[in-house]
Amino acid sequence: MDRKKEKNKRKKYKFHKDDITVVDTDIAKKAVVATALGNAMEWFDFGIYSYLVVIIGKVFYSGISESTQLVFSFGTFAVAFLIRPIGGMFFGMLGDRLGRKKILAVTLIMMAISTFSIGLIPSYASIGIAAPILLLCARLVQGFSTGGEYAGAMTFIAESAPDKKRGFMASGLEVGTLVGYIGGAGLVTALTYALGSETMLDWGWRVPFLIAGPIGIIGLYFRNHLEESPAFTAMEEKKEETGKEKHVSMKELFQFHRRSLLMCLVLVFFYNVTDYTVLTYMPSHLTAVLGYEETKGLLLIIIVMFIMIPIVLFIGYLGDRVGNKRIIQASLTGIILLSIPSFILIGSGNNWSIFFGLLILGVLLAGIKGTMTSQLPSLFFTEVRYGGLAVAYNISASLFGGTAPLLISWLINTTANEFIPAYYLLFASLIGIVVVTLFLKNTSGKPLRGSPPAVAEKHEIKEVIKDTEQVLWWGEEKHKIEEKIEEAGKEK
Repeated sequence: MDRKKEKNKRKKYKFHKDDITVVDTDIAKKAVVATALGNAMEWFDFGIYSYLVVIIGKVFYSGISESTQLVFSFGTFAVAFLIRPIGGMFFGMLGDRLGRKKILAVTLIMMAISTFSIGLIPSYASIGIAAPILLLCARLVQGFSTGGEYAGAMTFIAESAPDKKRGFMASGLEVGTLVGYIGGAGLVTALTYALGSETMLDWGWRVPFLIAGPIGIIGLYFRNHLEESPAFTAMEEKKEETGKEKHVSMKELFQFHRRSLLMCLVLVFFYNVTDYTVLTYMPSHLTAVLGYEETKGLLLIIIVMFIMIPIVLFIGYLGDRVGNKRIIQASLTGIILLSIPSFILIGSGNNWSIFFGLLILGVLLAGIKGTMTSQLPSLFFTEVRYGGLAVAYNISASLFGGTAPLLISWLINTTANEFIPAYYLLFASLIGIVVVTLFLKNTSGKPLRGSPPAVAEKHEIKEVIKDTEQVLWWGEEKHKIEEKIEEAGKEK
């Protein structure tokens, strides 16, 4: 009976060679570049807030102590993350219905407008309590748009790449993120150096936000010239052939795809804690906690991010060959062993020691960054990929990512312990390595869940057809989900 069941499952999910997607490499590269550029512009907009957080505290929360200003300023940063899951649900479900390309254009223009508006808000000294309220409103719009942006960008690139090159091509998205952060941090550093601290506090801080307007128009141009992802197009064509137009609801997503959602929550937890601690919180830690010169801290972070770019691409390339799972395990082990030594170096006061401490953290973060953009989309089936990823990613990012700078700054303010960031990184990595080791499947080089294989060359088709079981690795999981859906339908 069991053998018959297994045979039926294999028969049900067999595929024809015509189902295999031969990815046009030029179009795939264009998709990576255009999505990464758009993502760079999005994260430039989002990132400049974190690099101006000390000044924003003084402008919008004047009249209280500097340490409390920092907590309030990071609080406004964190509040935007509260609405990200709502944005993720809204744009994610739309992305699974209308396509990835259209939603990515909408999220980009929303981010550009909300960021531009921050540069126009008067200070607390001018309009009182209305100033932080307007800032909060702009940040909420930023958070809402970001809820659909990053998950959509990951989904789009993962679905546009050949299976054996997915890690390398998807890592290009994180290069875009780093370029956006570098652009934001570089502009803030250059303005601070050119204008001086007093002029930056007076009006200079507004310039990076106002630049967001024209940057958004450029990003929109690139995104509008993308083609829809092959996986989504194939799914829509199949729906037309079978006449099945039903889309998965939010209730069905939580009911039948819980395992994927939970795994995504944990992966994003340790990823975001590391990411936001190292790239978002550290500039303020160097200035406000350790008392280093403002431009010095920013410059060191910028250099580390430049070094991270080729490492991220190499990790993406390596992940396609040895598997993302091994690289994630190695990175988490490194964080567990080296976070405290890194913060000892950072707190030493010696420029080279500070740099090497930051570089250690940056390299370990690059190991996670280079794998996550291909690993996370592979957790979900095509029909729920954008929605599931957007919901889980943003819930986890809201709870643990955006709150990391706020939590760390509050704990340091309360305990006066400079090693709080190291302890938080260690804690997140311990949870991460247990879950990854016990529960994460290695999907590197395999087709995405629910999708037929995607190859770069026609001659690869013969090889793929020979290994049906490897190609349809997700068949049993899909079968179990469909059984649950049938049982739920009968109960109704």
